[in-house]
Amino acid sequence: MAEAEPQEGEQDLKGKIEETRQRFSNELLQDSTDKYDARDVERIQNDDSLVEGYLTWRLHVVDDALKMIDESLQWRKEFGVNDISESTIPKWMFETGAVYLHGYDKEGNKLFWFKVKMHVKDAKTTVDKKKYVAFWLERYAKREPGKPLTVVFDMTESGFSNIDMDFVKYIVNCFKIYYPKFLSKMVIVEMPWVMNAAWKIVRSWLGPEAISKLKFASKTEVQTFIGPEYLPPYMGGTDPFIYSYPPLPDDDFQTPICDNGPILSDNEMESKDVEQAELKDALESSLTSEVVPKPKKVYFLDDSLRPDEADRGDTSTRIKGARKPLTTFKGPLLEVSPADELSFGSGDTEKRSLIILSNVTKNQVAFKVRTTAPEKYRVKPSSSSCEPGASVDIVVSLHGGSQASPQDRFLVMAAEMDGVGSQELAQFWKDVPKTKIMEHRLHCHAVESVKAILKPLGDSPVDVAPSGQQDVSTTLMRLMTCNLRLEQKMNTCLWMQKVLTVLVVILICLNLLCLSLLGTDQRPS
Repeated sequence: MAEAEPQEGEQDLKGKIEETRQRFSNELLQDSTDKYDARDVERIQNDDSLVEGYLTWRLHVVDDALKMIDESLQWRKEFGVNDISESTIPKWMFETGAVYLHGYDKEGNKLFWFKVKMHVKDAKTTVDKKKYVAFWLERYAKREPGKPLTVVFDMTESGFSNIDMDFVKYIVNCFKIYYPKFLSKMVIVEMPWVMNAAWKIVRSWLGPEAISKLKFASKTEVQTFIGPEYLPPYMGGTDPFIYSYPPLPDDDFQTPICDNGPILSDNEMESKDVEQAELKDALESSLTSEVVPKPKKVYFLDDSLRPDEADRGDTSTRIKGARKPLTTFKGPLLEVSPADELSFGSGDTEKRSLIILSNVTKNQVAFKVRTTAPEKYRVKPSSSSCEPGASVDIVVSLHGGSQASPQDRFLVMAAEMDGVGSQELAQFWKDVPKTKIMEHRLHCHAVESVKAILKPLGDSPVDVAPSGQQDVSTTLMRLMTCNLRLEQKMNTCLWMQKVLTVLVVILICLNLLCLSLLGTDQRPS
């Protein structure tokens, strides 16, 4: 029964997705073929996750989801969102640093910063500013499909001259209508008390499905949502980031410290120290006897430089203890396993995770791996190439006592090679056009130790369905909607009660007046 319920829920969702698509074609596309961008129509017809996002955001009510799709697609065509690029936005907007993507919150969601003090209301630039916001959202949607954002309104040193309610309403609509399920939370930092009235209006715009995501925080309270490593010093953080343009500041990926060198275990580290000591003694003796010792043969782990036997032995050593991926992302050049996240445990033997790259092309493919936390992870190999039809195992290890965090990301980059040797990889990456590079992002997930997980499982025979958390969230959303409707009805009843009270008072006064007039008429003259 426990397994049947999720299957029924999944079938029901698929049915609603198909119903939404059918009604979209019959009711919305029949009106006019020029109403939407053809690229957006194709996405609605082929991308299940996109339609599911609209349905989820509208509590699986198909009518509401269709209305949202209609408004969203019309907006995308009006603003030409599919064609917005860095070159179509005025350069001075990027240079101001008023809006940008940088860092992650404690839940691992990307931070979308709005520096309110840098915004000045100007009707001449309103459209360009709206396209500027759309540029960032569309850029992130393509890079991290399905991943939510945390919006940070930094209101430090801002005043009435910086508040543009039309622009704020546009930002709210971006998350409420145009980009479903994109909003993780909206954090307003250091809001001046004189602006309370303005933000009460904003709350009414958000609606019941998003109002719980609105968070107000001071400079000290903001660390409840964002760690100090991604907060500027004036908010009590330690992030040395200073906005500058060019380039765009949303690329937090760096080359790992351990580039193509070997990943060593504790025993290997000890043997390495012994070897270094022996080599030091040999060098000292060579200075006196003028005899240079014969260097030891060293095999690198690059496929093109090591013998097959060393390859087999070292690969099995490196893979041992690493978490094997269970899912696969199918890209145009490489299949990447896992598809979405790298899992790391808390035990010493669970600090390795495996990435498997499989070449699906007929040509040699170069790849490299980058990370947002190069000081925490060791990647082996981080840059190499893969033959047609072959696979490469990449071991990602936590360094020292580091712990995996949801904020940590990995970027796998790949490009087809055309007669370029492995020794020329560095130059190849400098010359290859960005349009020919495949990119896939992975985020990290810290799981409990296997022993800690097995213990409660042994005590409890019931497995919790993975959809349970979504069901609770949906139920809460529905309760909030009902609560809002009840509040509206209660306010209406109170208003009617006040009106009736006033009418009763007026009637009583009229009755008293009539009695007074009758008493005056009956008096003898």
